[in-house]
Amino acid sequence: MAVYELLIKAIEEKNATHYIEALHEDFQFVRHQTGTTMDKTQVSEMLTHMMANPEVVINNPRCIYENENILVEHSVMDFPDGSREAVMSVHSIQDGLIIRTETGATLIK
Repeated sequence: MAVYELLIKAIEEKNATHYIEALHEDFQFVRHQTGTTMDKTQVSEMLTHMMANPEVVINNPRCIYENENILVEHSVMDFPDGSREAVMSVHSIQDGLIIRTETGATLIK
């Protein structure tokens, strides 16, 4: 199964487990707001809370490009505070799993 297919399955089912299955043990997430990083454990906790919250909605997810080395995706996210962001995610892939993710987000007014 392609990496993007696991991510879409997680979004459709609101099940963080599918997303977490796509993450490499050495995974790092670079937070676009601060430039700080989170590891797989930290991201797994964040994803579990986000997917369980009905006020976090991922709209119009789409794969821009995917091969064995990289996945680029875009979506629009709604958050509990009423904010909405257009989010571009770039995932580096190693051994068929996401090893690093960097995002860029634009606030939609």
